[in-house]
Amino acid sequence: MAYIGKEPIVGNFQVCDAISVVNGQAAYTLQVSSANVSPESVNHTLVSLNGILQKPGSSYTISGSTLTFASNLATGDVIDFVILLGNVLDLGVPSDDSVTAAKIVDNAISEEHLDPTIITGLPALGATPADTDELIISDAGTLKRMDYSYIKGGGKVLQVVSATDTTERSHSSSTYSLASSTLSVDITPAATSSKILVMLSTSYKKNGGSMFLTIFRDSTNLGNGNYGFINGDANNVPYPGSIVFLDSPSSTSQLTYQIRTRSGGGDAVDFNEGGSTGSIVAMEIGA
Repeated sequence: MAYIGKEPIVGNFQVCDAISVVNGQAAYTLQVSSANVSPESVNHTLVSLNGILQKPGSSYTISGSTLTFASNLATGDVIDFVILLGNVLDLGVPSDDSVTAAKIVDNAISEEHLDPTIITGLPALGATPADTDELIISDAGTLKRMDYSYIKGGGKVLQVVSATDTTERSHSSSTYSLASSTLSVDITPAATSSKILVMLSTSYKKNGGSMFLTIFRDSTNLGNGNYGFINGDANNVPYPGSIVFLDSPSSTSQLTYQIRTRSGGGDAVDFNEGGSTGSIVAMEIGA
């Protein structure tokens, strides 16, 4: 706000520069850091002369930046100190780094008083957080820290590979053999904890006898032994065949997933009947 006359000094206690030359006069200039200063009033000062506090208004007066003692000082007198009290009814502005956390009322700092550079001014992580990286959350109104491992989530699709075949093919082997060289995919898991979701779609028929369909991971039959995933008797009618299987290979090596079939006797098993499309898809799912 505006003032008529001198603006008051508020809440800022100052020690005036030492007055080292006492030359038998009564009047002396008050300075702080070599700049003239004017107290709020004579009652807003403490003056010590020869180790004795002086009474404001009678022992000395102040006008502007001039301190005048009631009588001339003698050579050898010592002005010990002059302290400006400022406006003692106003706390004014605290000194830098002088306010402790204990002096701040809980919930007193609202959003508009927060510096956004507290967040934006920090270095960006630039990568997926480590499991032990810590985040701040509000738990029913109480701020708590929490490791990233608790919220990073799982079940994410990390990679997908696929293959298709539109060529009609025939197999008569009684042991499982590759249904099609193109119905085979290679995938290298990123972690041993990952799972591989394998999906198969094809069509097949057989004139007589039984037929069996399964999925192999490398040399391992993932189905129920010789029965595989799909088995049944044929009557020369095309059947749609589909398999969905979630594998847990516990490996970070390259894995090969294949569609394999075998005949239970009689005629051969025909795949991709009429040029229909057979496909295999393998997806790595993060733990």
